Amino acid sequence: MELKIKNPLDYQAALYIRLSREDENEGPSESVQNQQRMLEEFSRQQRLSVYGVYIDDGWSGTSFERPDFLRMLADIEAGRVNMVITKDLSRLGRDYILTGHYIERYFPEHRVRYLSLLDGIDTGADTAANDITPFRALLNDLYAKDISRKISSVKHDKQRRGLFIGGRAVYGYQLHPTEKNRLFVDEKAAATVRWVFGRALEGMSCRQIAMQLNERGIPSPAAYAGRTAAKPGPYAGLWSSEAVSAMLRNETYVGNMVQGRRRKASYKSKKCIRQQRENWVVVENTHAPIVSREVFERVQLLLSSRRHTRSRTYDFLLKGLIFCHECGYPLAVINRKNARGEDCLYFVCRTYQRFTKAGVCSSHTIKEQTVTRAVAERVEQLCRKQLSVGLLLPIARRELAKALKAADSAESRRSLLEKIDSLSARLDRIYMDRLGGILEEDDFQRIYAGLKGERSALQEQLRKLSQPKVSLEEQADPAEGLAGWFLKTASENRELLFSLIERVELTAERQIIIRFRFKQPQEEEGGP
Repeated sequence: MELKIKNPLDYQAALYIRLSREDENEGPSESVQNQQRMLEEFSRQQRLSVYGVYIDDGWSGTSFERPDFLRMLADIEAGRVNMVITKDLSRLGRDYILTGHYIERYFPEHRVRYLSLLDGIDTGADTAANDITPFRALLNDLYAKDISRKISSVKHDKQRRGLFIGGRAVYGYQLHPTEKNRLFVDEKAAATVRWVFGRALEGMSCRQIAMQLNERGIPSPAAYAGRTAAKPGPYAGLWSSEAVSAMLRNETYVGNMVQGRRRKASYKSKKCIRQQRENWVVVENTHAPIVSREVFERVQLLLSSRRHTRSRTYDFLLKGLIFCHECGYPLAVINRKNARGEDCLYFVCRTYQRFTKAGVCSSHTIKEQTVTRAVAERVEQLCRKQLSVGLLLPIARRELAKALKAADSAESRRSLLEKIDSLSARLDRIYMDRLGGILEEDDFQRIYAGLKGERSALQEQLRKLSQPKVSLEEQADPAEGLAGWFLKTASENRELLFSLIERVELTAERQIIIRFRFKQPQEEEGGP
């Protein structure tokens, strides 16, 4: 059907052109030049004013995150464009859900008229072609799905035959200059790979190996390949223990082609999902090895033996809130003996831990208790400044009244007894953990005090149930005690801390900066 524009002076048109590699297989008529020629000829015939030509060359129709498409949307929202013209509906997109969103919702809401020349679609006119637009969009989507399935099948077949289909070769190899989908050894990088495996055989840890590589000034795999991160961190271009560990576990270095470790979640999504080891595609003896099978297996035994080393985690009040002020990364916590030989937790910069010799950051070492005490005192000071027992008393009375009303039944008594018994059992368990050396004294005291306080509160509720109901005036004493207890223990409540504090930062000079979620008081910094 030939489309006609009755009032061309009312429109500023955008000519949108898209071409993907899959579309090139449909013939020369889909080329960018042919699409542009057709759209410009139509605009001249209809005497339309063209605001701009938007071309996404090499972009799939299943994604709408295309640079020129987004530029066109920006011009639409700025009021510079009120008509969009494409050669056919598939040029707009092949995802039928999003294509329908733009045609039926986005364009009408922004008063944009959409035309698809070959399909006869014109949202500014009541035509039969408009009625079958959803079906056309669905067919375009099915086409994209079919193409994706065929491409995946071809790639998977190449993987099973041991052909390399990745964009970049693994560190230590390069793409063969004459044989497509083949790898050959990059001797310069391979020397580093052999050195890493040699140090691992000597019993050196991944972290120690990474430190020595950085000390020797050897570029990391990403730096060697000339890749730069979009958001470089403080240790960009340096080796890490994770990079060394991944290298030592990679079968590619014994001559096996290992592929399929990640797969796209969907043909419409760019997100890749890690696959289980049994789903990888491994083909043996496809290229020259860098290390021998014997060396590789001995290294695997050494790495496996370290998995059984007990990794201790520590619970502390500021967990998830404490960060390094200089590099911005969370601080780690380590256990060290103090001068008296007692176990003591210390904060230390994680970046410094991983890249000590690189001088990226400083240690920031300080006792966990010192920082926690300073933060707790600051929070308690704020609570006492902003709140008082008098202000909290009405809230405490109201909550006590609700608790008494809700608990006034036999079922509530049974529930309270069960909770009290459960807390008693937990108290017994943590006591045994302390005796067994699993829990540190500071952790034990904090957890024990919290559980005991919770049990005491439940026991008080249970005692109230056996007494006749009292008036709100008679509840003043327990409510006053509850309000005072809140002010006293507010700084020890993790839930309250997270609601008040966005983050705590520790500077290289061991200054403590507390960033609150609300407008900060003038004195926001304090030192130990």
